[in-house]
Amino acid sequence: MEKPLIKEEVRQFYNRIGWKMESDGFYQNARYEDLRPVSRDYIHRCHLRVNRYLSPSGTYLLDAGSGPVQYPEYLTYSENYQYRVCLDISIVALKEARKRLGDHGLFVVADVANLPFKANVFDGLVSLHTLHHIPTEDKVKAYQDFHRVLKPEKTGVIVNGWTHSALMQRSQWLVSLMERVGNWVAKRKNNIKQVGNTHQEPAKKSGPTGTFIQKLDADWLRDQLNGKMQYEIWVWRSVNVRFLRAVIHRQLAGKLLLKILYRLEERFPRYFGEKGQYPLVVIHK
Repeated sequence: MEKPLIKEEVRQFYNRIGWKMESDGFYQNARYEDLRPVSRDYIHRCHLRVNRYLSPSGTYLLDAGSGPVQYPEYLTYSENYQYRVCLDISIVALKEARKRLGDHGLFVVADVANLPFKANVFDGLVSLHTLHHIPTEDKVKAYQDFHRVLKPEKTGVIVNGWTHSALMQRSQWLVSLMERVGNWVAKRKNNIKQVGNTHQEPAKKSGPTGTFIQKLDADWLRDQLNGKMQYEIWVWRSVNVRFLRAVIHRQLAGKLLLKILYRLEERFPRYFGEKGQYPLVVIHK
């Protein structure tokens, strides 16, 4: 797909579907996160990792690909900044972000790979789960633009996912096993409920649930950024949502397992950043 078509597809998806509020009080896009109580504390603590690498205060924080600033933890990134500049390709996202930020926010419809700002403007920068929506050649430009708009001695934090996670590949057997067990249990429960009920409602067809995604890996990042800027790869979260939903359950000591995982991530942040699913890339100006 050509670059302009990719960007228009992403824009239309988020304007029409991704940032649509559903009946459970969450955006459609939230289906890509594990919001169950058993995972809540782990997810919360992973979100807060971003704060460690940002300047604690300043005038302007750029949120590149802000979406609606949908999780409470996201608000903490700019609480000691005068303004949070939300930039997104989706006007719907920015309208939703305005509801959360009010006068604390400034809102710009633009492309993260073509930032409409002068150099050396921002005291901090975050970009969360955005760069996988743009073509490969624009990913490099986005990193360069992020670096350009930061003030000297400041940092930017980019959270995205790897296409190939060594840790998730090694655990694929466990995920597949737990999914089969879960499906078997669900079918048994469903069959019990349906005893004596021969009329079944036809399955409803769902609309589109996703858009263009292209993630890469740590080797690609090093190849593109080495010699161009100073950066570090840390862990944001090492496991994906499929792993969490398949393996982590309250009845199987899920909270304890996630506490152990979090401690391991804290002990070996570089290993889990490169081998896990979601790295936290810090760029230094």
